[in-house]
Amino acid sequence: MEMNQYLDLFIDESREHLQNINENLLELEKDPTNLAIVNEIFRSAHTLKGMSATMGYEDLANLTHQMENVLDAIRNNKLTVNSSILDVVFQSIDDLEAMVESIATGGDGKRDVKEIVRKLAAIEKGTDFTDEQETVKNDSGQLTLQYDDYDYAVIEQSMEQGFNVYEIRIELTSSCILKAARSFMVFEALEQNGEILKSNPSVDKLETEQFDAVFYVTFVTKIDFSDVKNVIMKISEINSVEITSFDLSRMKQEVEHNEAAKVIAAAENEVAATATVVETNDQPKNKAANQANSKTIRVNIERLDILMNLFEELVIDRGRLEQISRDLSHVELQETVERMTRVSSDLQSIILNMRMIPIDTVFNRFPRMVRQLSKDLNKKIDLQIFGAETELDRTVIDEIGDPLVHLIRNALDHGIETPEVRVSKGKPETGTVQLKAFHSGNHVFIEVKEDGAGINRDKVLEKALKNKIITEQQASTLTDKQVYELIFASGFSTAEVLSDISGRGVGLDVVKSKIESLGGTVSVDSVLGHGTTFSVQLPLTLSIISVMLVELQKEKYAIPLSSIIETAFIKKTDIMSAHNQKVIDFRGKVVPLLYLNDLFNVPTETTNTTDGISVVIVRKGDKLAGLVVDSFIGQQEIVLKSLGNYLTNVFAISGATILGDGQVALILDCNALIK
Repeated sequence: MEMNQYLDLFIDESREHLQNINENLLELEKDPTNLAIVNEIFRSAHTLKGMSATMGYEDLANLTHQMENVLDAIRNNKLTVNSSILDVVFQSIDDLEAMVESIATGGDGKRDVKEIVRKLAAIEKGTDFTDEQETVKNDSGQLTLQYDDYDYAVIEQSMEQGFNVYEIRIELTSSCILKAARSFMVFEALEQNGEILKSNPSVDKLETEQFDAVFYVTFVTKIDFSDVKNVIMKISEINSVEITSFDLSRMKQEVEHNEAAKVIAAAENEVAATATVVETNDQPKNKAANQANSKTIRVNIERLDILMNLFEELVIDRGRLEQISRDLSHVELQETVERMTRVSSDLQSIILNMRMIPIDTVFNRFPRMVRQLSKDLNKKIDLQIFGAETELDRTVIDEIGDPLVHLIRNALDHGIETPEVRVSKGKPETGTVQLKAFHSGNHVFIEVKEDGAGINRDKVLEKALKNKIITEQQASTLTDKQVYELIFASGFSTAEVLSDISGRGVGLDVVKSKIESLGGTVSVDSVLGHGTTFSVQLPLTLSIISVMLVELQKEKYAIPLSSIIETAFIKKTDIMSAHNQKVIDFRGKVVPLLYLNDLFNVPTETTNTTDGISVVIVRKGDKLAGLVVDSFIGQQEIVLKSLGNYLTNVFAISGATILGDGQVALILDCNALIK
């Protein structure tokens, strides 16, 4: 059976199952006794195991199978859920995600999962899994080697392929000083002739010399008994080497005995488990019924991109037809074009909605991240998510994830205080981080809000002056909000101690540049001692946008409506000068004028003989500017096209479009103009 045709489906469904497991594990940690959640996780794990085995990804199937055993023990009340067990399960999810991503990028999906499989097996048996990789001793107190199902499968397969498997006992001399170095030399010598399956003590213990003079290894090789001994004895300070061939029948009996014990234990819990499943299956059945009522089809995103590109060409031709219709003044043609415009507008809305994806696809990675960071930082944090159903264009979704990661990590590290500090300030010891998304007009707003320490205005000013970001004169005139905006400057950080979380001054400036490259803005507001809020504003889509067309001599330019406050005709007598800059008074604010003819070196053929100038007032955050143009053409929907690989760094131009009359109009980047 040819599997490649099912590969994309396997990858997509694997990602969905892993995300479902991740989300439900977080819910299980909050409600450890809820077996309905365990059953939901078990179903996803069971499906993933089956798919992986069918596709031939053995490492993926083996790890999922062992995780499934742990989940089965939990739902049969053999295990009690706690944070330590979930830590190991989360580690296994990390490995599974890494293997799926390896497959998605053309890899073989193989990964060394022996350690995590052993930990899961130890959890299943009810032993101390933290010591599973540590020293294991027999009843007489001597070191020994122990094996699980995974080890048995590897050893059996190796022996079937003609490999020799040996258990080796190595004793160093009593005078050996560098025991770790000697054990490393033994490992290196053996690995040149085969593979070490496991050791006791573990490699970590050997490296830190946490063992006496004896250690054991299980060795898989093609060379024979005497050659293995010669390889080891060539190393100095080895007192003795004892080698025994692996007894597969003995190990098989032990494994079968353990399996029989599991079957008996499972049978004892059969009635209780069945009752539990019947009781808790109501919710999944309802969920399945809802999914059945909502019929969907999985479509490759490349097909949607092709559809979007074709429609963009249609929008350009629609504009061309509208232009011809106006020029000819033909009644029937105008009626036909108007109808085509209405239909194509509806089609445009449908296609854009097809490309819209709930922002939940970005938000759902954060609960797991916050859980881990709160442990790393020794903080208690409650992440609250609102508006995860808010939709954004796929191109924006693909790019917004990393900036939000920066903002949340910054909130956890710089914002939220430690439990002790919060209690001393009269706050709850658990800090709150709110992640909120909502629509407003043609934009989506995302807020990251925390109830932490807030931004220290004086500290930010001091750092900004020290780094020469602003002058003393500028510092005296800045409002609180303008001071807070300084944290977006390149290389700015108020962290006193560098950490892996933040504090290296490479976070927020990257956030700002990335969001602005998407046509959005980011702002910050804070109250000292009460918390900080970061607000991100993003366009719904980047493909088809509404613009104001303006004229500079014989050239046409497009200014995105999302950046425009209003247009105005300013009398020349109202233009003033300040610091060698032409400015106007716009509703009580001093707004600088930018003459686009001069900025873009447009050849001047006619002079302005009127008593005033045409100005487009644009905004970037709380900053305003007046763009001086020759004339306004009007509002229009245009298709945003890139300038190609050869024109990647054109100042203040974000792209181009083809107008109805066939002319090319450049699209202004207002964020670049306002600096």
